[in-house]
Amino acid sequence: MNILVGLACLGLWVLLAGRPLESRFLIRTEALNYGQDNFSPMFMKRHVLSMREFSREEIDSVLDLAASLEPYARGKKSDMMAGKILALLFFEPSTRTRMSFETAMKRLGGSVINLGPAEGSSISKGESLADTVRVVAGYSDALVIRHPKEGSARLASQFSPVPVINAGDGAGHHPTQTLLDLYTIKKESHLEKLSIALVGDLKYGRTVHSLAYALSLYGADITLVSPPNLRMPEPIKSDLAGKGTLLREACDLGEVVNNVDVLYMTRIQRERFPDPVEYKKVASSYRITPEFLSGARENLIIMHPLPRVDEITPAVDQTKHARYFQQSFYGVPVRMALLKMLIAGGA
Repeated sequence: MNILVGLACLGLWVLLAGRPLESRFLIRTEALNYGQDNFSPMFMKRHVLSMREFSREEIDSVLDLAASLEPYARGKKSDMMAGKILALLFFEPSTRTRMSFETAMKRLGGSVINLGPAEGSSISKGESLADTVRVVAGYSDALVIRHPKEGSARLASQFSPVPVINAGDGAGHHPTQTLLDLYTIKKESHLEKLSIALVGDLKYGRTVHSLAYALSLYGADITLVSPPNLRMPEPIKSDLAGKGTLLREACDLGEVVNNVDVLYMTRIQRERFPDPVEYKKVASSYRITPEFLSGARENLIIMHPLPRVDEITPAVDQTKHARYFQQSFYGVPVRMALLKMLIAGGA
């Protein structure tokens, strides 16, 4: 093995110390009273753009409210959002995020409007994102936006009089995915003293970017497993330095899998690679099979934001470790909680 690559693949323990980052983008906070839900008041965010803007107390409040709303996510009737409208602006393909937001709003008794494909809207005529946001905000009580450009959700928030929720901005952030990931870990494992491996595309994977920030608030022991050219970006690791986070970097998943509570797999994202040749070099870098898990901890859980390609074989679905389909369902109560906080609580 090339010496440089060999060094790159060595597990390196890095102690990152310092003070937590201040929240720079909290536009406004407001105490909520949940009335008959019997929840302690928390701070309401005007927009949900990045996990860097959440405190641990705020995250816990979202997770607690999500737990109380889970019966409604499973079909119990509600009119909490009666008369309210949620707008979906998805400029990238989505199954779970788009449909779980729509389900969440409808389970709460609200309505949903959808921009649909960009080519079917005035964007195809040259309308700017800012103008689109201004217009659609006039039709709705909150906006959910997914866009291929990093920073697009923050831009949208500057032009929207109603709350904006970031549903993924390029290789940037995906805060609502992280909240449902934390809910999954809390329900299916534990958040305190957690040992977790984040595996796969850590360079372009917005889900792991957001999750790393959140896990730092819980003192997690985080192992970053990726090919050398798909490592977690240095700016994110530098930000984590302010939270005293302990990180380990490795290339060989086999050295890690038997020593963690949570295995968080991600897809190598072909659409993020500017050069198809570079994608082929790292595609299928990691592959989980039942045999690969033979030495894993009894209580190991495997998570994945989905879609998967070949990084988890279908045979793993039947093992006691698989939690990715439960994880996708938990997006409904978590997003219900966010919508209730942002809309029903007042803006």
